[in-house]
Amino acid sequence: MSALPALNDAPAAGPDLDLPDEWFLLSDPDLSEVELELVQAALSEPSLSAGAMVQHFEKNFAQWLGRKHAVAVASGTLGTWLALRVLGIGPGDEVIASPYGWHQVAHAVGLTGARVVFADINYWSGCLDPVRAAAQITPATKAILVGNVNGHPAAWNGFRALAEEHGLKLIEDSTEAIASRYQGRRVGSFGDLSVFDFSQPSALCCGEGGMVVTDDDDLARELRYLRSRSIRDRRSVSVGSRVPLQASISELTAALGAGQLARIDDILAKRRRVEGYYLAQIQTFEGIKPPYVAPDVDEVHWMIYTVHLGKRFSVSTCEQIIEDMASQYIEAVLFCQPLHQQFHYLQQGYKRGQFPLVERIADRAVALPFHTHLEADHVKFIVTTMKDSSLNVGAGAAIY
Repeated sequence: MSALPALNDAPAAGPDLDLPDEWFLLSDPDLSEVELELVQAALSEPSLSAGAMVQHFEKNFAQWLGRKHAVAVASGTLGTWLALRVLGIGPGDEVIASPYGWHQVAHAVGLTGARVVFADINYWSGCLDPVRAAAQITPATKAILVGNVNGHPAAWNGFRALAEEHGLKLIEDSTEAIASRYQGRRVGSFGDLSVFDFSQPSALCCGEGGMVVTDDDDLARELRYLRSRSIRDRRSVSVGSRVPLQASISELTAALGAGQLARIDDILAKRRRVEGYYLAQIQTFEGIKPPYVAPDVDEVHWMIYTVHLGKRFSVSTCEQIIEDMASQYIEAVLFCQPLHQQFHYLQQGYKRGQFPLVERIADRAVALPFHTHLEADHVKFIVTTMKDSSLNVGAGAAIY
């Protein structure tokens, strides 16, 4: 998509819609005086890194989630890399993961020197499928990296049983999910190590940063050592074998995160209201599959509102719909370009057609604006625009 035009260049909303003269952005953080006050408090302290605010955010996040340790990191990518590293995963090892997700998370496997091995997904949830993952296990497999895709929890009972049966480590990629619940427990509570990301479009957004959580004292200790360099390292004679990164977050980022965490219930309630607006409008849109919630999932908080078009829609027609929506100043995107179709992994022997369920979803999954600043009329305009465009491209009604 080309650069966004000036806000005052947006088209007129029309007589029956009270729409702002600006883009309908895919995401827009919910910030308040709470975050501003905490940031100001952080600015008044003598240290802008590795200070009391980072410790406060870590402690509160661990308590909120019900985990023993939370270690703040600079991003979900670095958090995943650190999680793999403290588990001793490196060259010669294999890690099973889904090709339907952030390429940065899978890339973290490559950064350790290990090899990522893809497996297909559950068509409805979009998450890695335990049965298909099991088929990829070899003697070189050391861990399974499982994502809560777009906020929907994975089948954690199945993955825990699989990991214990084969003696594998289970890493929970929760970079797309926060506060969703699976059988009474929040996402982030299932992995030996679980990784969060707080960049947009996360509901808990502090610009950048993430968190790695665990109940293992030794893993937490090693995480804390590896994520932050120290002035003392400059004269160390032993640090060369385990060089720490500069991979922590600043006091300002932690202040934003602590403020967002304090307000997370309110933020999620407002996002749930917007989800209700979408569900009401989607009912009138023939040929769209609204977001799915598995029977064993208690609660889903979507990262972004994604709809799935039927098989009569192609990638090109979805791209045309996205262009049509952009002409009305609505920011929409295809949710995911499957990793096995990206150049880096094509070079490793992966190819289109290898994971049909991933491709069936990815070719027709369109992410729509989803944040707390949307009102009912805004959502009506977004869905109506998409509906009109779907008729214009001539794809017809969907068949699943």
